[in-house]
Amino acid sequence: MSNFTLAAAARDAANEKSDALRAEGKVPAVMYGFDTDPTNVTIDRNDLERLYQNAGTSSVVDLDINGTAHNVLIQDLQRDPLTDYIVHADFRRIDMSKKVETAVRLSLVGVAPAVKDLGGTLVQALEEVDVEALPSALVSEIEVDVSKLATFDDVIHVSDIAVPEGMEILTEAEQTIAIVQEPRKVEDLEALDAPIEEGGEAEIVGEKEGGEEGASEDAKGGESDE
Repeated sequence: MSNFTLAAAARDAANEKSDALRAEGKVPAVMYGFDTDPTNVTIDRNDLERLYQNAGTSSVVDLDINGTAHNVLIQDLQRDPLTDYIVHADFRRIDMSKKVETAVRLSLVGVAPAVKDLGGTLVQALEEVDVEALPSALVSEIEVDVSKLATFDDVIHVSDIAVPEGMEILTEAEQTIAIVQEPRKVEDLEALDAPIEEGGEAEIVGEKEGGEEGASEDAKGGESDE
């Protein structure tokens, strides 16, 4: 288990405006969970971003609130859709003696022969898996070796993961993690570039015929009236 530490300061949610904190480069956050009441805190945005890049949501973090450390997991991050800055964070306080469920990132490593030798494109279909483990057995990511992808028919499934000791994978075993996509053929690319032919006006036969028949019958009717 890696040791990650993050400094936080308790905040008065009623008197400290979130927008003002964000303008100062801080992130309003809340800690809740095991043996604690929900606690509002603030964190330096850059510190939190760096931590998340390394720890993800599956590494235990020592959240130091005014000098008191709490074992937490990053439960949720909210980002601004325009700037991508973190604007809020949730931390889940955990009991180190009990198993927890969380999601662990998957990192593709190695070289796929179907990419190197056949010119295919590596496609990662699954970014993370759900796991259960004691907090001490959690890792920030699980590496998946793609060197078995020798042809375009080869597939890496969840069942192919080398599961770290003390961890149970909860995600369905047959889910696809990675494949290599065959490069497009020249004729397929040419078909995509070909101009779309505009169709001529469709003749509405039924209405035309109906109209003529109706007119003919009216004419006949007119002649019979005479």
